[in-house]
Amino acid sequence: MSILKPLFAMTLLVVLSAAAATQSVWTPEMQVKTKAVGSPRVSPDGKRIVYTVNEAVMTSDKSEFVTQIWMATTDGKENYQVTFGEKSSTNPKWSPDGSAIAFTSNRKDNKNNLYVLRLMGGEAEPITDVKSSVGDFEWSPDGKWLAHVVTDAKSDDEDKNDKGRNDYRWIDENFKMSRLHVIAIAKDAAGKRASMKLTNENRHVTGFDWSPDGTKIVFSHVKSPIANEWPTADIAVVEVSTAKVTPFAATAAAETSPAYSHDGKWIAAVVSDLPVRWAQSNNIAVYPSGGGEPKKMAMSHDGQPNIVGWSADDAKVYFTEAKGAGTALFSANVGAGTINEEQAVNAVASGVSLNKDCTIFAFALQMSDKPQEVYIARVGDAQPTQISNANADHAKMPVGKTEIVKWKSSDGRDIEGLLTYPAGYAAGAKVPLILNVHGGPAGVFQHSYVGGRGSYPIATFASKGYAVLRPNPRGSSGYGTEFRRANIKDWGGMDYQDLMSGVDKVIAMGVADPNRLGVMGWSYGGYMTSTIITKTKRFKAASAGAPVTNLMSFTTTADIPGFIPDYFGGEFWNDPATYAKHSAMFNIKGVSTPTLIQHGEADVRVPISQGYELYNALKAQGVPTRMIVLPRQPHGPNEPKMQVAAMQSNLEWFEKYLN
Repeated sequence: MSILKPLFAMTLLVVLSAAAATQSVWTPEMQVKTKAVGSPRVSPDGKRIVYTVNEAVMTSDKSEFVTQIWMATTDGKENYQVTFGEKSSTNPKWSPDGSAIAFTSNRKDNKNNLYVLRLMGGEAEPITDVKSSVGDFEWSPDGKWLAHVVTDAKSDDEDKNDKGRNDYRWIDENFKMSRLHVIAIAKDAAGKRASMKLTNENRHVTGFDWSPDGTKIVFSHVKSPIANEWPTADIAVVEVSTAKVTPFAATAAAETSPAYSHDGKWIAAVVSDLPVRWAQSNNIAVYPSGGGEPKKMAMSHDGQPNIVGWSADDAKVYFTEAKGAGTALFSANVGAGTINEEQAVNAVASGVSLNKDCTIFAFALQMSDKPQEVYIARVGDAQPTQISNANADHAKMPVGKTEIVKWKSSDGRDIEGLLTYPAGYAAGAKVPLILNVHGGPAGVFQHSYVGGRGSYPIATFASKGYAVLRPNPRGSSGYGTEFRRANIKDWGGMDYQDLMSGVDKVIAMGVADPNRLGVMGWSYGGYMTSTIITKTKRFKAASAGAPVTNLMSFTTTADIPGFIPDYFGGEFWNDPATYAKHSAMFNIKGVSTPTLIQHGEADVRVPISQGYELYNALKAQGVPTRMIVLPRQPHGPNEPKMQVAAMQSNLEWFEKYLN
């Protein structure tokens, strides 16, 4: 590492300097400057929209992504920035009368608090002053209160112990729960705001919604903030005036995402099937708000609905989910219990919301060749209108063509993926191909912008003459529950065959040069990359990002110890042979593929020890290998310079071995 750190510091400076000089060629530094837009919400009168723009800030002493709020008119005549400064302002939401927006910001002491900005003029007013952090929030129907989630603060003794270096801790004890609070917008005669904590019991609140009359809040909760506890999700209702909590939906299933109908008679929620599986399958259920048995809607296309909201007449519940490599909007007919596809696009739609009158959808949209921007669409209108122009400069940059390719796996199962061609590709030319495997395994490659951020600079690879194949093998989302569960007890088995047959397909198309193949992937994609190099020598280079390399040690060190036992049907001590069979570390002998390993030092999902296991095993066998450690980074790099380092190291690795 003493050689690697100076090398990448030097590389980063070169990249930054080159980018300053020209923006005509794709580089990792240019990709990290692609802006992310989100949280689009249309005003109650349908005339204005707020949204956020998140962009990289990289200076000699800074490397962070900062978010600010923008506002536009829905007729496209005005579009301007609302918040400014070095700190982020996020999650803007309209007051019910449209006179103000509330948002969260870490502008004071780097702690997230609530602010209200009145649109008639003036500064944003701080509403809360918490020692920990405010999470999500919602206006009350009358606009007089803000319900919000606050994480438990450290006690005075804990603060004192932290300062005195007496800060030992016990694992799985003294959780900091997220609890539901309400606070008044207006101050009383003494200049203070009335506030109340509504959930005192040990319930970690994950989502909530006001009743239309403002007397109750329905909320979802889990036993603790531990990621492994998500299957314990239940729903309860709290009376705002008394803080009395009543269980509402509390079965062995996981119940989440509650949403009141406009007339207050119903509550829609997402409910898992049984047993609760990590490869999820969920339905929308509609409950009488006063209690009683729910009406279960039909299974949706992918069994992973994301509720957007109720229709104006409460006859339908709108939701989105992945459909193959695109996104689809569906509706559940409450009376009939049926599902109807409203619209599907070969694009990625996110942050979908409805305005108060349920007449306008707002969403962020991106395509393989078009960066993310905010759009609106009238309910029933298939033609959206673009609102933002945050990435206008990037949109002018040409990218390699991306298309869907389909093939049969070795057992005849239909598989598809996204193939990005080199920029300016000439038909018949054989080019180096990089196989990119997604995470999950229940992730999915969709038509996301190839010039975006991350660890893999697809647009940069394409500009340098590479083709990139991003398959959706069995186990992926977007193709239904059966497909998503088709790799249970079989990681590195038929999913491996799906990937290899995809590579064979691109070779047969006359695009890929079989002598210049590379493979890369993050998380489960890193698992597959490390597994692939134990099974075949056809790849000239590999890059394993946050790789799961040893299912036994991963299970006992990750923050989700229930994950692998669910996929493999039991704990490793009851079936060590199966765990060993499907782990790269037990099959690593004889591997010869040059392998780059990338890992975040603060990764608790896939602990960095998984990367070290692979690195040291390859190094001991004389395999060309390097490992880059990304300090402070969690499961995915979240600082601009660290993303550039990841992208640049991938680019240099494959340039070295595939050319």
